[in-house]
Amino acid sequence: MSVETTTSRFDAVKWVIVFALVAVAVVGNSYYADQSLLYRVLGILAIAAVAGMVALQTAKGAAFWALVKGSRTEIRKVVWPTRQETVQTTMIVVVFVLLVALILWGLDSLLGWLVSLAIA
Repeated sequence: MSVETTTSRFDAVKWVIVFALVAVAVVGNSYYADQSLLYRVLGILAIAAVAGMVALQTAKGAAFWALVKGSRTEIRKVVWPTRQETVQTTMIVVVFVLLVALILWGLDSLLGWLVSLAIA
């Protein structure tokens, strides 16, 4: 999927607006610290939604949205394993990890014994 992104001359202004909205949310949250947390969170979410909508109007925002839509399309194409396949694969991994752990434990014990013989 190819997305043509043409940078508008107003993109910089839109990004300044986005950053200003984020700054307003941060300062407003601090300024209204004595208010209910619920109202502050709702205000921040509203400002974040507006900032997100402004950001999506830029070239980078449009490219990001195209990436999200393309990702959703690709996720739908994935063939997910069945429960039986998942359990079998997990058991193979667990057995292999235990086997390697036993081999490393034995090797460590052998090398420790050899070093203790050499030191003593």
